[in-house]
Amino acid sequence: MRMYDIIEKKRDGKELTSEEIEFFINGYTADEIPDYQVSALLMAIFYQDMTAKERADLTKAMVESGDQIDLSAIDGIKVDKHSTGGVGDTTTLVLAPLVASLDVPVAKMSGKGLGHTGGTIDKLESVPGFHVEITNDEFVRLVNENKVAVIGQSGNLTPADKKLYSLRDVTATVNSIPLIASSIMSKKIAAGADAIVLDVKTGEGAFMKKLEDSKELAKAMVSIGNQVGRNTVAIISDMNQPLGFAIGNALEIKEAIDTLQGKGPEDLTELCLTLGSQMVVLAGMAEDVDEAREKLSENLENGKALEQFKVFLKAQGGDSTVVDEPNRLPEATYKVELPATSSGTVEAIVANEIGTAAMLLGAGRATKESEIDLAVGIVLNKKIGDQVSEGESLLTIHANNEELEQIKKKLYDSIVISTNSVKAPTLIYDTITE
Repeated sequence: MRMYDIIEKKRDGKELTSEEIEFFINGYTADEIPDYQVSALLMAIFYQDMTAKERADLTKAMVESGDQIDLSAIDGIKVDKHSTGGVGDTTTLVLAPLVASLDVPVAKMSGKGLGHTGGTIDKLESVPGFHVEITNDEFVRLVNENKVAVIGQSGNLTPADKKLYSLRDVTATVNSIPLIASSIMSKKIAAGADAIVLDVKTGEGAFMKKLEDSKELAKAMVSIGNQVGRNTVAIISDMNQPLGFAIGNALEIKEAIDTLQGKGPEDLTELCLTLGSQMVVLAGMAEDVDEAREKLSENLENGKALEQFKVFLKAQGGDSTVVDEPNRLPEATYKVELPATSSGTVEAIVANEIGTAAMLLGAGRATKESEIDLAVGIVLNKKIGDQVSEGESLLTIHANNEELEQIKKKLYDSIVISTNSVKAPTLIYDTITE
């Protein structure tokens, strides 16, 4: 088998066999196929697309290129959730204990994040003492005992994906549905879940700006998951503005606590109930999403979800008293209000720019070497569709530096106030099941 023939075949729009895809992935992972040939194939895929079978075969080959996590020692159906990213995306912090409170095992493998704010692990490490450096045996034990645990990404998961992504990044082939879908799904499948719920974002703050592109990506990932034996559902949700109010690590922990107390932002609560209902159904703990939602709502109201969060934090060395005393979390030195310069209705909040402002404060990483300030960030006081009076606070900046003029300008440029009537954006656009 020759790489030349595989490139030519895909260039001409023909379907690659499972063996050809395996040859390409295995050879590239082993450094036996050069970058220039793989670049040519990626560009052919970019223009010619892939069939559903090719996408599934590519994903399986990427999964098999490295380690795979075995969660079979954990009782029950393990359901994982993945978000395609966004600003103020606090859902995992709420979903993990909420779903676990219904005895659904949540075995979460997470990483530290690049971008606007840290990843789930960075946020959790805002809690004094909390750590994810646990052995696989301890991880399994904690999930069996408490129904929820988080471990850091370890081992050699999907090395083919890491190599391919680096190459796609410099060859203008990142924005390809089959390549994006196989990249995301290979990591989820290698992480060992039995079923997967995907939160596919759409809008200005999302990777996919257009709804039709988000739907296409969601359908591709659901198809891959179901073809490789993982029950998969995708929810398409809005990211034209930050989710919830908080953008920043400790600030998002506080917001998660509020939400688990039933006092969280309406949009964050609604998305968590929507995603959580799908997770509960896939785990076989409810007949349908209506029953699942009712059970989840009940555990928000009766305090079981909040208690589950305390148990989870304590089991991994965290100071669980922060749940009742959130002021024990890291706090910024300065809290600065950003007043509206005119009266009207909030028409737009550019999510990406708000996220960038939070990163400039120190809430996120510009590079892998950047250090995160867990205390800083932004808390929105207004969302799209809200009325605002001149001088009223649009948001609160939490900072450990007084030099905020550049950040204030970026924030003002990112919020549009209109004299027109403006509706709040739709939160949930679609559910993709097949």
